[in-house]
Amino acid sequence: MKKIALAVALSAAASTAFAGGHGGKYADPVIEPAVIVEDTKKSSAGIIVPLMLLVIIAAAVAAK
Repeated sequence: MKKIALAVALSAAASTAFAGGHGGKYADPVIEPAVIVEDTKKSSAGIIVPLMLLVIIAAAVAAK
C-alpha cells in the first residue's frame, strides 16, 4: 500500500513538473512590438543642384 501511495505522489509531482504547473507564481512574459521607422521625406536636392550647376555653366559658356 505504501508503494502505491508513493507511486501516486510521484506521478502527481511529475505531471505538474512537466505540464508547466508552476503554481501561478510566474507572470506571462511581456513582448514589446517592434518599432519600424520609415523616412517619408523626399529630397529633390539630389537632382536640382546638378541641374542648376549645369544651367550656370551653360550660361557662362554662352556669354563668352
